[in-house]
Amino acid sequence: MDDVAKKQLDEEKMVNDAFQHLVDTYQASRHRKKVEIITKAFNFAKQAHKGVRRLSGEPYIMHPLAVAQIVCGEIGLGSTSICAALLHDVVEDTDYTVEDISNIFGSKIAQIVDGLTKISGGIFGDKASAQAESFKKLLLTMSDDIRVILIKISDRLHNMRTLGSQPPNKQYKIAGETLYIYAPLANRLGLNKIKEELEDLSFKYEHPEEYQQIINKLAQTREHRETLFEDFTRPIREALDRMGLTYTIKARIKTPYSIWCKMQNKHIEFEEVYDILAVRIIFEPQKPEDEISECFRIYVCASQIYKPHPERLRDWLTHPKTNGYQALHVTLMSNTGQWIEVQIRSRRMDEMAEQGFAAHWKYKEGGKTTADSEDELEKWLHTIKEILDDPQPNALDFLDAIKLNLYASEIFVVTPKGEFKTMPADCTALDFAFSIHTFLGSHCIGAKVNHKLVPLSHKLHSGDQVEILTSKTQRVQKEWINFATTAKAKGKIQAILRREEREQQKQGEEMLNAFFEHAEIEPNSINIDKLCELHHIKFREELFQAIGSKNVVLGNADLDVLREKSSSKSSSWTDFIPFLKKKTSPKKEKESEVPQQPYLVDRKKTVVLNEENIRNFIIAECCHPIPGDNVLGYLDSDGRVYIHKRQCPVAAKIKTSDGNKILAVKWDVHKTLFFPATIKVSGIDNIGVLHDITGVLSEQLNVNINKLTVTTQDGIFDGTIELGVHDVEDVKAICNRLKNMKGIEEVVRLG
Repeated sequence: MDDVAKKQLDEEKMVNDAFQHLVDTYQASRHRKKVEIITKAFNFAKQAHKGVRRLSGEPYIMHPLAVAQIVCGEIGLGSTSICAALLHDVVEDTDYTVEDISNIFGSKIAQIVDGLTKISGGIFGDKASAQAESFKKLLLTMSDDIRVILIKISDRLHNMRTLGSQPPNKQYKIAGETLYIYAPLANRLGLNKIKEELEDLSFKYEHPEEYQQIINKLAQTREHRETLFEDFTRPIREALDRMGLTYTIKARIKTPYSIWCKMQNKHIEFEEVYDILAVRIIFEPQKPEDEISECFRIYVCASQIYKPHPERLRDWLTHPKTNGYQALHVTLMSNTGQWIEVQIRSRRMDEMAEQGFAAHWKYKEGGKTTADSEDELEKWLHTIKEILDDPQPNALDFLDAIKLNLYASEIFVVTPKGEFKTMPADCTALDFAFSIHTFLGSHCIGAKVNHKLVPLSHKLHSGDQVEILTSKTQRVQKEWINFATTAKAKGKIQAILRREEREQQKQGEEMLNAFFEHAEIEPNSINIDKLCELHHIKFREELFQAIGSKNVVLGNADLDVLREKSSSKSSSWTDFIPFLKKKTSPKKEKESEVPQQPYLVDRKKTVVLNEENIRNFIIAECCHPIPGDNVLGYLDSDGRVYIHKRQCPVAAKIKTSDGNKILAVKWDVHKTLFFPATIKVSGIDNIGVLHDITGVLSEQLNVNINKLTVTTQDGIFDGTIELGVHDVEDVKAICNRLKNMKGIEEVVRLG
């Protein structure tokens, strides 16, 4: 037998052995046994790819076989997916069509193969926009059938495992897109094991030296970790045995890629990464309904042996992650003085964590999944579908937005009704509004987080209770795009802004034409350019939009320019801001002025503050008490008496340190003197709100404003007003009047 014939026989045996391994894996699964159609798909693909070889030199059919093996053995899908994996390159690489696949194998397999064919050729092309369009196609097909993306991830995993046969430039390209798209996708679908392997393989090819260094250091420290693991878990095993549990305890070692990421982010060395070792307890619950309570029983047991970290308990049992992950994480202090994370989960939870709930979702014959995980996947796919429905002017923006959401870790936010909503970490109140409904997001004026008013840009944290405040008159603002983080919110804001811009441009053009017509001026391009120059606007479309949005109001200055007359005045909007006039009021009493002579008081009697004697006392600057406040007096070593509010922190110290110098004090003044009071006002930054506030104070209530300070951020304003008032009743009346004003959310007296 010559060498060629021997090589052919060896290759035939290699292919048949790989197929037999696939069949054996499938028959060991819980799926209905449809070996016949899998064999048919294998023979068809083998014939279609006959004579074709991969860059590694092996027969091409080994690639579809390897992808099918991953689909079956590592993700756990059934015969339909296995057949589609075997056939996934047939339509693209041979003369067979999707119709041929449909006629031979049925419409469902053909539909999946068609979806895989549409997104083949890699996500990254020569042009950035093309790569994003391909990614859109990938997600669109994914929305129709989740198996398309699961097979595509399996295809990418095998390509990464055999990346060594590619030239270096291809290696960097494929590794880069794997880390950018496929690893986050795998994570989002709960394929933790595959996600970690994709990350490590990408890291290996992008940073080979760093990868090897970490691998070597992990090997050098292996013996120490094994000893630590055995010593740490021994008392836990003994306790679990006494509980009569069926369990296994595994060591989970941090992956090279995640170790490297931590070293980069924290700017530390390998030796300083303390959480390389974690312990995983996997148990069989006696009853399925007891698995959550069993997790907590194990936690209590372990925390009686080792002291738990008070801030590192992570409960993903009652609120699973969006990708279906369920477990209880606790960090315990070992006897060697090292914090070690312990992950507690049932056998079912472990299977879901490693294989991903997507595999168990709708298509796994004989398998069941929870309604929650099914709903979460449906919600995610629906969100992607919504984003895709809004055409983006720049496809790369879309890619970045989706990537943001894929990478993001999650938090739980509570609605006012007590419902839990899963959101990406670092999301804002605006993101939350858009996640509930587009109308709510587009009319959002602010939010109350844990009953406190916050701007739209406020970042949410896990456990926050969020109430969105809306107004019918609110419009989407351009700056919102800067503090929206989720793909859905960004997509909706951009779509609404583009729609409004088009409407404003059209309206502005009509208003400009009417202006020209009324002034009997020719509406030509020269005149329009004159107005652009006047208003410092580059493009005519921007001028139309500015007029339509009333940021530019056409008037006499515009007519002067158009008629080439000199304009002494600019048509700046600042001309229309009304200025504040201070009303003349009674001379301010200098209550806080230090008296020249000490005032003689009887410590045993209550000091009565009245119009005649008040100048002999010092009103404390720390708390600014006014008539009506509960106050006390403090007699200092120089014989001067300071008046403090009773709840003042300074007074509290005096009570404990110098209590014998405290005086009983009461007020007896009758609205003849003015005292300083400071009021804090916050609310929605509407046009004219400042004017309205000063109008209410100075005109309606006849209150003297001594100082007014206002700051605005992201549509929310905060103001402090220093007033001259008679007493606490005045302050209450002012606060009540301001609270009833439109747009005012909070009014409090400071001090």
